[in-house]
Amino acid sequence: MNSVVRAGHLAPYFKASSPVVSNGLKIAAAVPIPVDKSVVKPLPKTSTVQSMHGALPIQGLKAKCSTNSSVQVRFAHTDVAVPDFSDYRRKETQDPHSKANENVDQRNSFTYLIAGAGSVAGAYAAKSVVTQFVSSMSAAADVLALAKIEINMSEIPEGKSVIFKWRGKPLFIRHRTSDEIEKERAVPLETLRDPQTDEQRTQDPKWLVIIGVCTHLGCVPLANSGDFGGYYCPCHGSHYDASGRIRKGPAPLNLEVPPYSFNDNLLIVG
Repeated sequence: MNSVVRAGHLAPYFKASSPVVSNGLKIAAAVPIPVDKSVVKPLPKTSTVQSMHGALPIQGLKAKCSTNSSVQVRFAHTDVAVPDFSDYRRKETQDPHSKANENVDQRNSFTYLIAGAGSVAGAYAAKSVVTQFVSSMSAAADVLALAKIEINMSEIPEGKSVIFKWRGKPLFIRHRTSDEIEKERAVPLETLRDPQTDEQRTQDPKWLVIIGVCTHLGCVPLANSGDFGGYYCPCHGSHYDASGRIRKGPAPLNLEVPPYSFNDNLLIVG
């Protein structure tokens, strides 16, 4: 029995096979095929799909065989060009027979080094930008110069009160005597409108540092005056003692104590 296979216009990857089935009557004889009608023709020189499609022997293709043999027609595309990336590869990896894995750690270390250096540079640049942005919102140099004031305590005699200007406000510095210290520390807290001990308002008992702004309506009291020998506000009649505590009048709170510190003979306020 002879089998005939016919094919139309198929894709370039054409594959045809013809199985043989015996009819049980007689042995099929193989039919010789002329040389000019050979099943397999030479592949075209070009590898494009269009040229290969036109060169395939798909018109009138016949395959004849006997019961003891089979015929298959295959077209292997072995001329496909493979891109060459040799110019972009490292020299040590171009040779397929070399041991490229031996220098993997070295190449990874270089990659980590570059990534680490870039991260450090980026972090430093970000820190600089943030620092510049925050610095632009800080106080000017002339404002910072007025933020602190240094006072030579040796120039203030005992029992005297001196007024300075600090941040646009009057600053009272009082060099108290031992009698004033004992008198203020003996005042009972239950008699005070704004209870505070003298120890809470002074770092050194000899020195009283307060802001000379009345807590009633912001007037400036007079030093060494009033019913308690401290400060007196003539605007509305508020009396403060030698510790700056309100003792009489409409003021609700004691005179404010600013932050200050001592450095040898210097009093640093601010």
